[in-house]
Amino acid sequence: MKDENAFKAKIFYALSDPDRIKILEILRNGEKCVCEFIPHLGLIQPVVSRHLRILKECGLVTCKKDKNRRLYSVTNPSLFRIIDSVSTELIKTLSECAIAQIT
Repeated sequence: MKDENAFKAKIFYALSDPDRIKILEILRNGEKCVCEFIPHLGLIQPVVSRHLRILKECGLVTCKKDKNRRLYSVTNPSLFRIIDSVSTELIKTLSECAIAQIT
């Protein structure tokens, strides 16, 4: 169980960065090359690659070579259920609770 919780924490760490969430949202529409993320994220290629490495290390994305390009895709579309479960309503409720805790 300890290892399972550690792996869950690694997944949530990977999901904790807004740019990585954006990458996953871009991948929602199918596989993409690193070069396709850059215009959408406004980040330089090494930073995008680092984010992709973090997502890959916890199994959220996979990569395949296509000639001189690397194409990334989501390993399991059920990942989007996790992302989508953080709804606007949930964000509002949690924000209100957080504000109440500090005031």
